[in-house]
Amino acid sequence: MDQLRALKYFSATAEAGNFTSAAKRFNVPASSISRRIADLEASLGAQLLTRTTRTVALTEVGQQYLHQINTILDQLEQSDKAVKEYQATPKGRLKISAMVGFGEQILLPILDEFSALYPEILLDVVLSDELSKLDRDDVDIAIRGGFAPDERVVAIHLMDNHFIAAASQKYLQIHGVPSSTIELKEHKGLYFKTPMGPTPWLSEIQGQWQDVSAPSALTTNNGKWLARKAIGGVGIVMMPRWVLQPYFDSNELVELKFQEPLSITQNQHLGVYMLYQKLGYATPKVKAAVDFIAARVKGS
Repeated sequence: MDQLRALKYFSATAEAGNFTSAAKRFNVPASSISRRIADLEASLGAQLLTRTTRTVALTEVGQQYLHQINTILDQLEQSDKAVKEYQATPKGRLKISAMVGFGEQILLPILDEFSALYPEILLDVVLSDELSKLDRDDVDIAIRGGFAPDERVVAIHLMDNHFIAAASQKYLQIHGVPSSTIELKEHKGLYFKTPMGPTPWLSEIQGQWQDVSAPSALTTNNGKWLARKAIGGVGIVMMPRWVLQPYFDSNELVELKFQEPLSITQNQHLGVYMLYQKLGYATPKVKAAVDFIAARVKGS
């Protein structure tokens, strides 16, 4: 027996005083209403209604039972209404995990505008270079760099993530400008440390990929400190273009260009991806954030 439906039928019948009116409300035959209530009475072992050919009336126990279930049905209706409203309006806690550098430089500045547009969304933003699993870490949206993920999630390509070499004029004046990638081995390296270790310097030379990493002068997972060290002339740094571009614009760093391909991996399709669960996009808060971030980042 569908007890919830039986309760609704019983409440409507008690309010209308007959099966016919209750049946019209639910667009079912009056016999279905009567049969459901009879099954409910049988399961309870109590008679809730006294029946005549045209009307019904509550028994004493039926009156008590009606009062109790109406409270439950009212609460259920309010809960249903709240869920529907929640699904219609972007609101609630939204957890976003993003790489530290991307978060500080690109994501956080645009989230102020997002919060102004969607004041009922409570942002919970975690900046970390540790990889986030959406299901494991209870994250609605994850932004990370690398290759297109093979997780069972939706991945939106936000931007390229090509690593390039850079140094300050001060460093180049003292140590010289490398004319080929193989000469990088003779310089001083500043390395960004990922959760999997420092990023290597790889170059394709005469059809073969080789490690052209320079001896390390510094290894850290703090991108800002790494950039400051490069500006100070400590060594050559390799980081994504979107990280280094502000330093190029201010003439604090100079891009080093080579004929040979230079990267941190042989795979040249590095990118920054926004990840989310496919079903999560049906939630207004996730849809609003995904659409907003994609529009702002890809449009910049």
